[in-house]
Amino acid sequence: MTIFHDDLDPTLVKRLVESGGGTLTRKLGIEFLELSADHSVATMPVDGNTQVIGILHGGAHVVLGESLGSISAAIHAGPGRVAMGIEINATHSRSVASGIVTGTCTALSLGRTLTTHEIVVRDEEGRRLSTVRITNFLRDK
Repeated sequence: MTIFHDDLDPTLVKRLVESGGGTLTRKLGIEFLELSADHSVATMPVDGNTQVIGILHGGAHVVLGESLGSISAAIHAGPGRVAMGIEINATHSRSVASGIVTGTCTALSLGRTLTTHEIVVRDEEGRRLSTVRITNFLRDK
């Protein structure tokens, strides 16, 4: 069950609930546990998201990170505004071949027109697998 903070735009919450975070997010099995502008958490299974040698695909790390960072930015943007990703990068430090990974998103900068978030993806033992950083541009709809 996702924890939505009370100050969230009801329209955004409705969109998130109805879409499950989007079709790619659903295909990868991403589950949002907590969502806010400052701190968000989601999990993703390794199974079904591996590359040819059987480890979690690097692109899956990035999708988890972008999903968390973009939603957090949209929450910060507020009603009548949207967040659009303008830059993303990832550093992969360790691989994983099974289990569930957890992405924890932390705001680095929450401005009027730009946000930057860092997402750390960890395995079930708490080891850092990757670090994703995303910057979103905020604008009126």
